[in-house]
Amino acid sequence: MRRHRTALAAALLTAAAGLASTQSAHPAPAHPAPAPSPNAPHRGTVAGARTPDRNPARDRAVAALKKGRGTTFRTNHAEPTHNWWGVFPQPGTHDGITATHTVDPNYHVSDADNFTYAPTTKAQNSCMEVVTAYWNSGNEIWAWDWCGAGGPAKTVAVDADFKAKYTQPSGDELAYSVQLVRDPGSGNSWSSYLYNYRSVQWELLYRQSGQDRSGLDHGWDMFEIYASVNPSTGSGYYCTEARNTVFDSSAIELRHNGTWKPASPSDSPWTEDNPSGRDFLCPQLNFIQAGADDHWTVRQ
Repeated sequence: MRRHRTALAAALLTAAAGLASTQSAHPAPAHPAPAPSPNAPHRGTVAGARTPDRNPARDRAVAALKKGRGTTFRTNHAEPTHNWWGVFPQPGTHDGITATHTVDPNYHVSDADNFTYAPTTKAQNSCMEVVTAYWNSGNEIWAWDWCGAGGPAKTVAVDADFKAKYTQPSGDELAYSVQLVRDPGSGNSWSSYLYNYRSVQWELLYRQSGQDRSGLDHGWDMFEIYASVNPSTGSGYYCTEARNTVFDSSAIELRHNGTWKPASPSDSPWTEDNPSGRDFLCPQLNFIQAGADDHWTVRQ
């Protein structure tokens, strides 16, 4: 389950040479959701979080992701295409990350081999990645375990209860806030939290300790796809299905020496400055650097 993102970034930079910028003229959402204080109280657990049941559909999904996360970018667009864009918080710059991510309950994935992880975030060496997961079995928030067996260790359905407690308006979208922090004490122990806007507190989603098995020395906050081509359109299935979806991550902050600060060019470089929608099987896709490395938007 290794994601060779560093090698991919280099390949994308080479492939993008000479291409015109696809930066969108569209602005980011005019009114991003106000971010909660990262130092707000941490108590309680996320309502609806559960250990996913074993079932053939989920087993196939996890098997596909394990295989996909072990590959680099496929320049010939063999199916499924795996690609990503966002920021990479660098080694030694943080022991925590927080961000506010949009979520679209109306985006429905039709094909069983297609997944949109957007936004998805992980801190350097953290034992989990928290993912906005769109797949054909439903829209969920996943805590993907990087220090244990792998796969989604906790899932939360994006249902009415989730929307009422954990989201707030962000322009025309809904957004939730996520935080991953290394716990005090010895060992590599991490906790992930979602912010409950109703009770005004961070609630525990998943806690795990051990060795990070991602094989990468940096973190990420990014847009990510596993996509195959819809033969009727010549583009990825998601390109049509997510036509009206805005993928946005704002208020990305890193914790260092106990202090939270916005992600910046010095500690969280972009994976690529000018990605091409063609490399994501969606030529009309736009990639917007909406802030100085602490806010990005992907939209059509």
